Amino acid sequence: MWPRLLMAASVAWAGVAATSPAGAAEKPAEKPIAKPIVGIVIKTSTNPFFVKMKEGAEAAAARLGMELRSFAGKMDGDTDAQVTAVESLIAAGAKGILITPSDSRAIVPVLEQARAKGILVIALDTPLDPPSAADATFATDNFSAGKLVGEWAAKTLGANAKSAKVALLDLNVNQISVDVARDQGFLQGFGVNVADPAVIGDEKDARIVGHDVTLGNEEGGRRAMENLLQRDPYVSVVYAINEPAAAGAYEALRSIGRDKDVLVVAVDGGCPGVRNVKDGVIAATAMQFPLAMAQMGVEAVLKYATDGTKPKPSDGQDFVNTGVELVTDRPVPGLPSIDTAAALKKCWG
Repeated sequence: MWPRLLMAASVAWAGVAATSPAGAAEKPAEKPIAKPIVGIVIKTSTNPFFVKMKEGAEAAAARLGMELRSFAGKMDGDTDAQVTAVESLIAAGAKGILITPSDSRAIVPVLEQARAKGILVIALDTPLDPPSAADATFATDNFSAGKLVGEWAAKTLGANAKSAKVALLDLNVNQISVDVARDQGFLQGFGVNVADPAVIGDEKDARIVGHDVTLGNEEGGRRAMENLLQRDPYVSVVYAINEPAAAGAYEALRSIGRDKDVLVVAVDGGCPGVRNVKDGVIAATAMQFPLAMAQMGVEAVLKYATDGTKPKPSDGQDFVNTGVELVTDRPVPGLPSIDTAAALKKCWG
C-alpha cells in the first residue's frame, strides 16, 4: 500500500509543479537595454595629452552608463586609421563620435557619412576644416593660448623684444587649424604683424628667423631647433607647438651652450611640461584641460541620445571653450598666471 501512496503523491506534486510560478521562469528573459555607444578617436596613444583625454572619456562613460569604444592612430598624422575607426563606429550604431582629427580636412568625408546616419560628431581640441563639418567643437582657444605665451615673452623681454630673433617650431607641413592658431596667436601676442592669420610663415617681420616642423615630439623639436640655429645661431626666443617639442629645442640649445639665454615657450600644460617650467627648461607654457574636454564631450553625446539636444558654442565663439591658463614662475604685470606649484595640481600626464 505504501508504494501506491508514494506514487500518487509524486503524480500530485508533478501536477502542482506544472502550474506553479516556477513554470513562468521558462519564458524567454527580456533582453537588457543596450548601452548607448560613444566612440573616441584620438591622434595617437603615445602623447600624454590624448592619453588623458581618453581617460576623461572612460571615466565619464562609466559614470553615465555608456559604452565607450576607443581608437588611435599609430602616429600623429595617421588619417587612414582614423577613417577606419569612424567607419567601425558607424557600423556599430554609435550615438556619438569624439575625434581629434590628424588631418582636419581629409577626415571630413567619412564624418559626413556619420552625421548622415544621425551620429553626433564632436571635434575635440582640433577643429575640422571647415568647423561646420562637426556638430560641435570642444577645445582650448588655441589662438588665445599662443597669444598668452607671446605676450608673456614680449613683456619679459621688454625693450629687447624689438631686436629679438624668433624661431617657431610648428607641428607638421599640413598646417592644421590648431597648429596655425597657436603659431599665429604667439606672433600676434609678441607684436608681429601676421599677413594672413590662416597661414603659417607668410609674415614679413625681420625678427622671424624661420619656421620648422617637429611632429610634436622631442626628437622633432631638437632637429627643428638645430635647423633654425644653422640659419641664425643668435636665436633669442623659441615658440614650440607643445612641451615635448620645446624640450627637444632646449636640448639643441644646451648642446651649444645657449640654454640659459634663450626664452622657450610652449602650449599644453602636461605634468612633464610643468616640471620643465619649474626646472627652467621652458620659461612659460599655456595649460589646457583635455580631461574636462573629453568628459564634456561624452556628456553631450548622452544628452543628444536622450533628447536630441546638440551642444551650443560658448558666448562670442564658434566652439565650446574649455579654458586655458598661463603657467610660469616669472610672472609679469598685467598678465594673469599661475605658478608651477599651483599648476602641478591641475596638470595631466
